[in-house]
Amino acid sequence: MIGDRWSRTLALVLIGVAAFSSLLPIALAVMNALKTTIEIGANPLSLPTSLHSENFTSAWRNAALGPSLLHSAEVALMTILMVCVTAAPCAYVLARQKGKLWRFVTFYFMATITVPVQLYLYPLYFIFAKLGLVNSMPAVALIYTAMFSPFAIFLLRTYVLGIPVALEEAAQVDGARPWQIFFHVILPMMRPGLITVAIIVGLNAWNEFVIAVTFLQNEGNVTAIVKFYNLTGQYSTDWGEMLAAAILIVLPVVLVFVALQRRFIDGMTSGAVKS
Repeated sequence: MIGDRWSRTLALVLIGVAAFSSLLPIALAVMNALKTTIEIGANPLSLPTSLHSENFTSAWRNAALGPSLLHSAEVALMTILMVCVTAAPCAYVLARQKGKLWRFVTFYFMATITVPVQLYLYPLYFIFAKLGLVNSMPAVALIYTAMFSPFAIFLLRTYVLGIPVALEEAAQVDGARPWQIFFHVILPMMRPGLITVAIIVGLNAWNEFVIAVTFLQNEGNVTAIVKFYNLTGQYSTDWGEMLAAAILIVLPVVLVFVALQRRFIDGMTSGAVKS
């Protein structure tokens, strides 16, 4: 009984420390977004003497956050669509096929997760420039699809492994073709995994900077994260305005994640039972 009480207390303490560590940077960002640059430089940990809400309006205006947020959403939605459409059938095939060749293919997709984007950035830009795909948001979404698909395939594969093969065999007995089995039997049962993949891929596509700043060089189609970077001055920076812009960029992502957090947690836990 005493051991259980100590374990519960230790768990609560660890959860409290983790929550404090996670929320402290957000609280400091919100607090400093309402201060002037002079106040931030004097003491970034102090409360604002007066609320400077004009930082948000100036950040919205100077960074043109309205159009750039729409561009970020467009790229993220295209990436989510392409990843889910391609990763789901690929995960199904890799989960059901046996043999050394298919194990090698599975290992290949898992290994590509560890490859840094900087490794293929220059040759990729050279190819896209030759094809006239620079400053194209669908082209950027295509790059994101290649980057995030290995993770999506690996995650969705665990869902397929958890689906009994007997369901497919029963559908075959009823005369269903392979594509009908996938769309009417497998795909509905992969829905929690697809939601989880969509959330993770969307967050990564929204926050990605290196590819966006390299391939989107036209001011008319840059994403919000690139606009945020452009707020940095060469000799001076309005830190209150920058922090306000950061909050405006992060806020939509936080709201979406809070709205879908239950589905995200359910998807992660239900997909973790197989490997």
